[in-house]
Formats: sequence, structure tokens, C-alpha cells
Amino acid sequence: MVETPILGSETSVDPLSWYVAHTRPRCEKKVYDYCLREGFLVTLPTLRSVKKYRGKTLVFEKPLFSGYVFLQLNQFGRQSVYQSDYVANLLNVVEQELFEQQLNDILLAIESDVEVYLVPTIKLGTRVMIKSGPLRGCEGLVESRKGLVEVLLRLDFIGQAAAIKIDAGDLELI
Repeated sequence: MVETPILGSETSVDPLSWYVAHTRPRCEKKVYDYCLREGFLVTLPTLRSVKKYRGKTLVFEKPLFSGYVFLQLNQFGRQSVYQSDYVANLLNVVEQELFEQQLNDILLAIESDVEVYLVPTIKLGTRVMIKSGPLRGCEGLVESRKGLVEVLLRLDFIGQAAAIKIDAGDLELI
């Protein structure tokens, strides 16, 4: 799902700002559809998911960030979004430029057809529990991260990240 232009709600007096709609459980697509009907700029990053049920293969779009929809609104639009029964809270984005850059990076990765998946933000010092294998249930602190070359595309505002796997030769230090 991609961004859709605003239909007549933008004014030069009341500029657009990014907001994050924290939705009620499993209501991301309902908020997305509501915002489209109202003519707001709305972004819902989704991933293609394939499930097999009783010999049938179903393909559907699943929200990358469960519980979040990203909007560009003016003050009028902000008030209108609350009229949707599907929005639990509307969060103000303080660092507008950083948020937009991070969101655009994630959208570009999705559109580029590379494997994108949601990962928990596990950094040095994070307390973790081992989920599988012979040490399942053990807890500890992350001391270092080594292994597969994974690049995290962060969305700091909601504290989540999407990961892509990429060849180390395609990376450079900045």
C-alpha cells in the first residue's frame, strides 16, 4: 500500500506534519481505508505473506509494523482521524525530517523486492531470552552481534526496525 495524495485538504496556512496512528488491534487496513476515503496522505508499509490452508495457497498483504499507520495531516485532518473508531491514539512526530527519511528508506526496500522482515531491536546490553534449541528459556544480556550480514532499517519513533539481508560487498562505512 502506498501513499495517496491529499484531495483538497492542504492549505498554505496549515502545513502537513507526520503523525503515527496507533491503531486498535488488527485495524491497520481499516485506518488506511478510512484515511483514503477522507482524502488524507496515508502510508501503510506491507509485506506479501503466503499461507497454505488445506491445499490452497493464499497470498495477502500483511502490515510490516503491526498496530501503526503513518499519516501526513494538517490540524483539520488530525481532528478528523480521531473520528475513526479504529485509532487508539495519534502520536506527534517531533523529528519530522528524520522520521520521513527512515520511513522512505523502508518503503524503498519494500519496493526494491529485497527480503524485508520485522526484527526486534536487540542492541548491546539488551536483556534477551533464548527462544529455541537446547538453551531455550535461558536469559542473558547481549554482549556482541556477529553472524549473518543484516542491515536494520530503523524507525526510531516507534522503536522498531525492518531487516534486510545484503552482501557485505555492497556496504560501506559512513
